[in-house]
Amino acid sequence: MGDEFQSKTALVTGASRGIGAATAIALARAGCKRVYVHYNSSAEGAERTAEQIRQAGAEAMVVAGNLSSEAGIRAFVDMLAGEPNAIDYLVNNAGSLVRRATLAEFNYALFDEVMNLNAKSMFFLTQAVAPRMAARGGAIVNLSSIAARTGGGSGAAVYAASKAAVAALTKGLAKELAPRGIRVNAISPGTVDNDFHAHFSTREALAQVAANTPQGRLSTNEEMADAIVFLLSEAARNIVGQTIEVNGGAYMV
Repeated sequence: MGDEFQSKTALVTGASRGIGAATAIALARAGCKRVYVHYNSSAEGAERTAEQIRQAGAEAMVVAGNLSSEAGIRAFVDMLAGEPNAIDYLVNNAGSLVRRATLAEFNYALFDEVMNLNAKSMFFLTQAVAPRMAARGGAIVNLSSIAARTGGGSGAAVYAASKAAVAALTKGLAKELAPRGIRVNAISPGTVDNDFHAHFSTREALAQVAANTPQGRLSTNEEMADAIVFLLSEAARNIVGQTIEVNGGAYMV
């Protein structure tokens, strides 16, 4: 990729652990000058990510924000407006299942929390960074999920719907922003062996997924990060509005 990432600034949401942390570190290693490390609850994890970014030779900016509520999204957007650095690369990674809940168990507050965190935040963060990004050119990668294709596992229907919304918004935003010099794409991870599934799945269930995956194993955070960095790079300059399945063959379009 040469020196294309040099002098660039990236913002990665949900970067205190998992795919977000791996991506923030990968962008620093690719040559980014500055990486904003967003977190919600794990300041310690965000600092660990920031330290590895600094070790890679980039500047790390740790920023907090609760993206699961409209008020939190608005506050984070307002914070970005006051930052002196324009964002060249945005990775909308923040997201969660929040908790598994059946149709009968779901309530309005939980529905809004899941949708805010996974879909609304990526839309309004994109809205916030697009004006200054357009003046320089840039790229955005959103995080969808294999659940958007399959409907998700037990108690994950709303999460799956929120990730389907991410895929649809990726296409719509790509159509609007490509003429302004901003490429928008998404990746759709399969089952990644990370904290998310340690919290929401069992080892037995994960072993079954691995056994049913053509590649014969779960994916890694670093593999997701590699796909994201590729989509941000000039090597992907003709890829626009796509949601790329990254799952070891667990789902094939």
